[in-house]
Amino acid sequence: MTDADDRLSGDDARILAIESTSLTGHTLKLMVLRPGAPVDLEALRASISARLDRHPRARERVDVDTQGGPRWIAADHFDIGDHVRRRAGTECATSEDLRRTVSVLMSEHLDRSKPLWTLDLIGPLADGSEAIAARMHHAMVDGIAGMRFLDALLLDPHDAQPVTASAGRSPADAPRSVLSEVTRLPQTIGRELGHPGSRSPFDRPITGARDVAFAVVPLEGLKAIGASRPRRATVNDVLLAVVSGGLRSWLGDIAAHLDLRAQVPVSLHHRDEDATSAGNRDSFMNVDLQLDVDDPLERLDRISALTRTEKQAGDAALLYDLFHALGAVPGVDALAHRISDSSREFSVAISNVPGPRSPVAVAGRRVDRLFSSSEPGAHHALRIAAISHAGDIGIGFCTDPTAITGIETLADSVAKAYDALRRAALDHS
Repeated sequence: MTDADDRLSGDDARILAIESTSLTGHTLKLMVLRPGAPVDLEALRASISARLDRHPRARERVDVDTQGGPRWIAADHFDIGDHVRRRAGTECATSEDLRRTVSVLMSEHLDRSKPLWTLDLIGPLADGSEAIAARMHHAMVDGIAGMRFLDALLLDPHDAQPVTASAGRSPADAPRSVLSEVTRLPQTIGRELGHPGSRSPFDRPITGARDVAFAVVPLEGLKAIGASRPRRATVNDVLLAVVSGGLRSWLGDIAAHLDLRAQVPVSLHHRDEDATSAGNRDSFMNVDLQLDVDDPLERLDRISALTRTEKQAGDAALLYDLFHALGAVPGVDALAHRISDSSREFSVAISNVPGPRSPVAVAGRRVDRLFSSSEPGAHHALRIAAISHAGDIGIGFCTDPTAITGIETLADSVAKAYDALRRAALDHS
């Protein structure tokens, strides 16, 4: 790599700088392994050590004491034991114990003097399963790049044929003229940033404490619901509608009077780019969650219409270019992010990352469940992150329990909202 390649990008450096006593800056992927013989920790370390060269950041740490901004440098005295370890005291743990352990891991900062990733082996649990909690700093990877990192170091294929899918080309990928870009900009800003919502119930200060919960919905069920609509809804549209229904039930009577918007991260990584590409290349769309709508199918159709317009107009890519252009103007970049990150512009971030299409394994043990967890932010005390894996979508909910309580109830409400939407779609078809 050249020295320029070692510098953190503007996005990555900004994420690193946001880290504080209340923000850890990392994402977490939780893999629940099928019951079996306990994982041999030393064998797992040896396997991962043999694969470290597959990813450029696995042995590198961030050096912030350098001219020109932070950069990646080789980590001195790298020890695989610092990064792959068994969490003490989690033997014979229950599902509730697992949830508490993951909550603690979400609250713990990664060691800046070492490469910014860890794999914590949890269990064996009471039912014979084990779990691996993988933490990776967002300055190193975004959602897509994080899965590539785990695929390079940890995951193996299981005994199933891969599901193929057409890459296709979205309307936003089509070449556009400079004049077209200029004329689209006011419309994009108007859709994404031009109409602040109501005061968010998640607009609260946060501490470093974390509480997590999880739910699972079937991917084929989401696809079937989307296909049942007069204008086909995407899986992500249906997921947003399910989460919206769960929030509506969880928030109670106030929900119908709230104009809450979800910020939906959009990855701009290309499918054919280098598999070891790391760092962040994300933009976003802001979507009104339609909490005032009682009928779940009408709510889905409205959400789908909004996202269809945003995707066809290429809002995410245009906003990405806009924010990077503003970043070149001193002081303007911080102001632009302060506006876009306002709790009135969006209330809750809801991400959906594509995970392995086929079953995967760790140390010969099939991964039965895969979840993602991303931390909340200042004035956005709830964060929702979904990830697909072999026919399911795992949904992770993360909050600060000093700001918001009842996160497990929200997870249950979202699962029930899926059932309600599925029944409504089947009855209507």
